[in-house]
Amino acid sequence: MRRVSAVVVLASGLGAAPAFATDWPQWGFAATKRGVNDQETTIHSGNVASLHLLYRVSLPAVPDGAPAFLAGVTTASGVKDLLFMTTKSGILLAVDAATGSVLWSKQPATGPNYTTSSPAIDPSRQYVYSYGLEGRVHKYAVADGTEVTTGGWPELTTLKPVVEKESPALAIATAKSGTTYLYVANGGYPGDAGDYQGHVTAIDLSSGAQKVFNAQCSNQTVHFVIAPGTPDCPSVQTAVWARPGVVYDPDNDRILASTGNGDFNPLTFGWGDSVFSLHPDGTGNGSGLPVDSYTPTNFQTLENTDADLGSTAPAVLPPVPASLHPHMAVQGGKDQLLRLLDRDDLSGLGGPSHTGGELQILPVPQGNLVFTQPAVWQNPADQSVWVFVATGSGISGLQISVNPSGTPSLVTKWTNGSGGSSPVIANGILYYAGSGAIHALNPVTGSTLWTDTTNVGGIHWESPIVVQGRVYLTDESSKLEAWVPVPGNTQLTTVTPCRVLDTRTPAGGPALAANGGTRIVAVGGACGIPADAVAVAANVTAVSPAAAGALQAGPGGVSLSTNLLPFSPGRTRAIGTVLLVAGYPAGSVQLVNQSAAPLHVVVDVSGYFR
Repeated sequence: MRRVSAVVVLASGLGAAPAFATDWPQWGFAATKRGVNDQETTIHSGNVASLHLLYRVSLPAVPDGAPAFLAGVTTASGVKDLLFMTTKSGILLAVDAATGSVLWSKQPATGPNYTTSSPAIDPSRQYVYSYGLEGRVHKYAVADGTEVTTGGWPELTTLKPVVEKESPALAIATAKSGTTYLYVANGGYPGDAGDYQGHVTAIDLSSGAQKVFNAQCSNQTVHFVIAPGTPDCPSVQTAVWARPGVVYDPDNDRILASTGNGDFNPLTFGWGDSVFSLHPDGTGNGSGLPVDSYTPTNFQTLENTDADLGSTAPAVLPPVPASLHPHMAVQGGKDQLLRLLDRDDLSGLGGPSHTGGELQILPVPQGNLVFTQPAVWQNPADQSVWVFVATGSGISGLQISVNPSGTPSLVTKWTNGSGGSSPVIANGILYYAGSGAIHALNPVTGSTLWTDTTNVGGIHWESPIVVQGRVYLTDESSKLEAWVPVPGNTQLTTVTPCRVLDTRTPAGGPALAANGGTRIVAVGGACGIPADAVAVAANVTAVSPAAAGALQAGPGGVSLSTNLLPFSPGRTRAIGTVLLVAGYPAGSVQLVNQSAAPLHVVVDVSGYFR
């Protein structure tokens, strides 16, 4: 075996690992829920096109949200990076991020209904929080799932779990006071039926004390029971159900949430189809009202047509100093409109209970109802502020513009017709998933940098995360997928030429079937090729083809679209090439026969890259 000193570049740019561990501790990455991992360095514009499937594994049930990620957890089986996911059936899964295998799981209750929540990791990195179907949020040790049952845990979040759904993700924020809170938001189940009011529970993680803000009868700061029991509220069917649930406003040290449907009537403390802000501990202004609120003037039409304003949460923009309104948010909805709001004064009239006051209203550029949470990004190249909105009809990129008089507005810069769920940004790349596909886009132009249309199942609320050089996603087929890029720089080590496949032999046969016949060939571990090789130097031969066509080759588990070796009938053809093997299964090559007749193939290897 001979090591070649030259460095062979398999993908442009360096793929260096980050200098320190990065976590993705909650849905949307941080308390502001902007969906931006600004610490990612491994995947970049030079290697994103080389993303390939690392694994696609089955989970016990469907996690209908996004994973949380915690790096470097000391477990009984060693130090591991862990993914945490809450399934619809209320199971909290702790998964080895390197392999997709379940390390431990907890299911505190099996009913009475289901959840689409996502877990959150304590800032101490010692605990993870997950919703239980019985109406409580639970606290577990990240290493082994040991549950904390002292200090008020598990904490009550609803007394109506049969009708009141914990739909959004759990959220964590640390207020300017230094106190850290866990937020749990509740609404109703599909069909908008039953005695529920929608509420936010804010839990002080230092003491376990909690406060409740109800979206109906907000003057009562208690958990309601189902009528005719007491306490309860006669107004029903308002919900806090957007993907992030509660969003932290760091500029005003407040939390924001939005509601769908129900009565808007401040005189009876009703906040249907509204955005409201609270103090970080979950309290309002002391008079039963929120600290501030925004309600569209057409709130009754929204209620009558089931066009929930709160199908998405306020997207908090970073400060825009040139604007007359430097602290802004974007609010979508099921009415296919985007509203630009002033977080310092949501209605422009000072305090809660008013209607109108938007800085701007504009149609969703690509159309359709907004069920997703926009991603918010500040371009480091020019400090411009961007908002990315995905719907079932596509995704759009909008930029904040400020005119000479200081008036801000959202300006559409591009649209892309591939729809999907909530987008995220990592290292200047925009990622999002839709049913059957995951995409990476240039956030400034909207152009596609990478897509996988082979390995993704159905998508409901599921959205990706990008952390530590990997892209993770769950789907409606109970699968967890992970993608990695090819390392930027690898070294070639030669081996004695060796045959890894000959379909003419009994061990290697039969021939590849016609019209897309596929063979996965295990290369890692054979012929002196180590299991962790990312590519092999190979000679590939199409032997006496019976029909014209082409042979495709690439890493296992990746959709192939490029022909490696065109051929003609009766003419054996060979090509020397480098084949990526860092796919799924690891160390495998995928061969596809794109001809109308069976095809014999021979593959010889002479070296590997790692």
